[in-house]
Amino acid sequence: MKRAAELRQVSDWSDFVRGHGLRELLDQRRPGEAPSRIVATPDRQHLLLLWNQPASPARVVAFQRLGNDAGDLERSWQPPQPPVVGLLFLESCGGAAFWVLTVVWEQGRTELWRFVPASGWRLLQNLELCCGARARIVSICNWGSRLVWCEERPPLNAQQTPEKRAFRYCICTRDLQISENVAQLSPLQIVLHNSPAYQVLASSSGAFLVPTPATFPGVAKCVLIWRWENTDIVVAAVSRGCISTKVLHPGREVDFKKLILGYVGILASMEILDIHSCSLSTSKGLLLVTSSGTVDLVQPNGLWRHIFDFGETALIPGEEVQLKVFGDMLACLLGGILYLVDLNSRQLLEKKLLSTEMLFLEFHAEEEETAVVQLLSPNGIYHLDFSGTDKDSQPEPTLVEMVFEEACKYYQRRSLSSSQLTVEKLKKGGMFQAPIALSSILCHSLASKDKRTGALPEPYAKLLTTMQLELQSYQNLEFLKSCLVGASKSEVDSYGEELVEQELNRLLHLDLNRENLVYMNAIFSSFPVASWKAIQNHLQLQQNGDGLLIARATPDVWKKILGGPMPSLCKQEASLNGAVPLFELICLSLYQFKPKWLPRFVELSQQYVGTSWAYNKEGPEGGVPLYKRALAVLARKSGCSVAYTEMEIELLLCSQRPKAILQAMDLLICHRRWQRVMDTAERFSRLSPLLNKEIFIVLLGEFAQHRALDPYLDRHQQVAAKTAPAQEEYVQRTEPLHNHTQGMLSERV
Repeated sequence: MKRAAELRQVSDWSDFVRGHGLRELLDQRRPGEAPSRIVATPDRQHLLLLWNQPASPARVVAFQRLGNDAGDLERSWQPPQPPVVGLLFLESCGGAAFWVLTVVWEQGRTELWRFVPASGWRLLQNLELCCGARARIVSICNWGSRLVWCEERPPLNAQQTPEKRAFRYCICTRDLQISENVAQLSPLQIVLHNSPAYQVLASSSGAFLVPTPATFPGVAKCVLIWRWENTDIVVAAVSRGCISTKVLHPGREVDFKKLILGYVGILASMEILDIHSCSLSTSKGLLLVTSSGTVDLVQPNGLWRHIFDFGETALIPGEEVQLKVFGDMLACLLGGILYLVDLNSRQLLEKKLLSTEMLFLEFHAEEEETAVVQLLSPNGIYHLDFSGTDKDSQPEPTLVEMVFEEACKYYQRRSLSSSQLTVEKLKKGGMFQAPIALSSILCHSLASKDKRTGALPEPYAKLLTTMQLELQSYQNLEFLKSCLVGASKSEVDSYGEELVEQELNRLLHLDLNRENLVYMNAIFSSFPVASWKAIQNHLQLQQNGDGLLIARATPDVWKKILGGPMPSLCKQEASLNGAVPLFELICLSLYQFKPKWLPRFVELSQQYVGTSWAYNKEGPEGGVPLYKRALAVLARKSGCSVAYTEMEIELLLCSQRPKAILQAMDLLICHRRWQRVMDTAERFSRLSPLLNKEIFIVLLGEFAQHRALDPYLDRHQQVAAKTAPAQEEYVQRTEPLHNHTQGMLSERV
């Protein structure tokens, strides 16, 4: 990746007609006098300035470069003309210019302006986009000749609840075919009705519908993507990606309320998408800046990718954040500082303080994104390109940066100092040799043979030999990820299973800290089937000849599974976004795909705990028995269904704990499952005389209340016969009943 060179001025406005007047207009400092928007025409020959303040008339002024001998455009519209909502460039099939300037007002009135080299600007045609007199456009965009806008349609009945007023918008589209002297609108098509207010942005792949401050809070949590080629609508949300996809049928509208009806529960659990600003990348997707300072990329398929983080303190309410994508680089303008971020590695390449107030020069949306950053200031146009740097210079690989970041976290956790350790300090300091050695090895091994600077020192070479297998695994994993991104639908499952297998194997060799645990939860949530298969492989879960579950996992894997939860983990659950420890994840996976194995798995886990650790509060369970942890996580996910009740009984019994066994018997008694009650009593009465006595007393009370237990009287006596105290109590309490029964039989005879 090339580093940014210094700013180079390419225009001081002397190459524009009336350049001095242009400089004065751009240098306005008082509120309301500065242009609301500055945009260049697709041929780069004109610069258009728009003033669109609520208290002043709308005004458009066009400045042209020298060499175009024609008149400039300067047009203003006096009140009560509504505000301008769109300044667009549409394709034109005829005329000298391949584009037409389109000015759109709030009520739908549209003016088409064409530039003719010989005579200058001329009004081509007036149009009406909206069909109703009460309609109001809140946002509009275009791609090619297609117009897409969000339109408010107030009902005749003005007395409505806030909820109904929030869903009186619709997403409309029309094609505008422009020839040399006439323009023709296609019939109006409503794509989405009963919709909240959205800001619309269009790209080659589709239109992005972004929540605004006017969007109803209950649904301002996701972005909608109307894809042209797929003719569908994708609902995407942060940390969840694509939630749903709705196929569009020709001639039929989509009801927004029905679209999200099946995802109300998901939306209720999500936070409002508080968007500070947004921008569109022609080739990448939608760029969002949230009020917390994060920059995210939303791709047309709904994939949500975190790019960069300014930090909450960097954003000031009301301050504009400008985003532009140039090749594989993201350029951000914030508070007089230019940030350059690599989109592939998400690393900050450069942070440049600008000497004067600047903004990105806005070009036509359909132009290809290049590696040249163009900025505009009152003094002229500047380029910030990378032509002056060494093209052969290579940065440290992303993996090397990760080494230093992880090392910072590692040393910071173990440091007694309150000062913050940074990557820069780590690289400069001579006391942290481990990450420096590791980074040298990685730079050497990941670079191609013709670009290696030389041989590694002897100690590093030995370390490289030791790490060779791990490095090969890393490269294979990265290759697999790239295959998964470009895979077809039929290949995604197989690639996904292999990817999850490798990722799970990697995580099991790391410390399961908060970050890794949240990541593992995300893997189990996104790839449940692949995660289940990976767990089977790592634990070697299978049935023996008697049909009993066995696990041949290594001691290290068992310790990773059972040593996960700390006493403070439950307290941190809210900050973990609902993430649970690895043991609970495996229990949920077993409950979903192989519920019959779950009790036996908990039993095997308890056996390993008993043989490997002392069973006390300092043990791996954090003072909470494993069966209780399994029950707790299942209760949150399953509720009180019949299947959960049956699983609860099995988990209580497999614990082999007296209180849990008696609790399971209480559940069986509540459901009048007498045969199972007696089987359980006979099975567990052998564990200890004290438990046998407790079981006997429980059964004795039930025998006194339920005649349905009469056929099991002999089996109850067998339970009592196993201990002397229980047998004596049984004889004392049942002898009168036995004598009374014999007397009644004698009288009948």
